[in-house]
Amino acid sequence: MADDKSKVTDKAGEIAKNIWLAGVGAYGRAVDEAQGRLEKAGVEPPKLFRELVKAGAALEDEARDAIEAGSAARNSVEERINRVRENFNLQRPARGEDLLALHEKIDRLANRVDALTDALSSNGSVKPSRKTPARKKKAPARAKKTTVKSTPAKKQPQAVKKVPSRRKSG
Repeated sequence: MADDKSKVTDKAGEIAKNIWLAGVGAYGRAVDEAQGRLEKAGVEPPKLFRELVKAGAALEDEARDAIEAGSAARNSVEERINRVRENFNLQRPARGEDLLALHEKIDRLANRVDALTDALSSNGSVKPSRKTPARKKKAPARAKKTTVKSTPAKKQPQAVKKVPSRRKSG
């Protein structure tokens, strides 16, 4: 039994040693490849650099063209919007202050119209009318009641109901 234990221990030790050696060999190979690449890089950098510069220049040209196309499209849309605003006299969007000022102007004009109407009615040129505030909605007009003379309708004969006859059962 002691022999079996020593055989297993020797076998495990041998496997562990082989794993260690495989790791050292992989490390050595990686160092060799890195040194080889470093030596090649010393010769190739100018060529690699030139290729990268050429690719960068091509990408810069594409990006510049795309930016110019986007800018042209945006300018075209802005020009169209400005033309529409000019057509509708909307140089800028309406703000709350603008709407308030517009309502005030409307109120002043309504007051001036009322004053003119009063002045004309006091001269007798115009009949005074019922004043209604400018902003209030008018009540819906009532329909005039018309009286229509109705002619008596001719009496239509009523349908005669049949009364079920009683039979004598016998």
